[in-house]
Amino acid sequence: MTGSAHKTFFGPQRGLVAGNMSAGTGLEKLWIEIKGRAFPGSTSNHHLGTLLGLLLATYEMNEFKKEYQTQVVKNARAFARALSERGIAVEGVPADGFTETHQVVIRVRQYGTGEDIARRLEECNIITNYQALPDDESFVGSSGIRMGTQEMTRFGMKEKDFSQLAGYLADCIKLNKPVKDEIRKLRQKFLSMQYCLPLEKSLPLAAKLITSILPANSYVREFADNLKGLSKA
Repeated sequence: MTGSAHKTFFGPQRGLVAGNMSAGTGLEKLWIEIKGRAFPGSTSNHHLGTLLGLLLATYEMNEFKKEYQTQVVKNARAFARALSERGIAVEGVPADGFTETHQVVIRVRQYGTGEDIARRLEECNIITNYQALPDDESFVGSSGIRMGTQEMTRFGMKEKDFSQLAGYLADCIKLNKPVKDEIRKLRQKFLSMQYCLPLEKSLPLAAKLITSILPANSYVREFADNLKGLSKA
């Protein structure tokens, strides 16, 4: 299975190749081939500096995957439903909740191109991605906007908060209303990252990882000991 990090799977921007081809099975040779072709085969320029971040994100994903992923989809459906109720054309089947992922896609052609609306929203502190829809002639004249709920879900937003956000977004799109102040006030309520390992778990883990990948010397050991001490403070 291939995928990417930094979206629903949080962490630094990296590619993922996952498999369950364990040692001793007939597929073990294939997995060795996949790893070799990924590195150093075709991606020998991958950034080692972000690898540790990906590992820690994986620990947190394993810890919170069910709770986090469930809330991401709940928020996306609430967001899509609220946008539709405010007169915004939402892609997807209403009876199925419009979406089964973190993504919500809307049509904005009657208010401007996707690029125009994306810029208007950005001026109000709402970051989106203009998106060509299947019946658009090209990406240049896109009529869609694509949004995701995963980032603000991780900062603690729930369904009612995305419904409130949908109201601001609809006002900006339909009425060209400046909602920057409202967005700033809403964002200030969600400043603490959720679905994270607590300090008492994460700092000893980080210390263990550091001592396992860096050369053993007094400075590394002292730094690792300091991390462990912080977790107890």
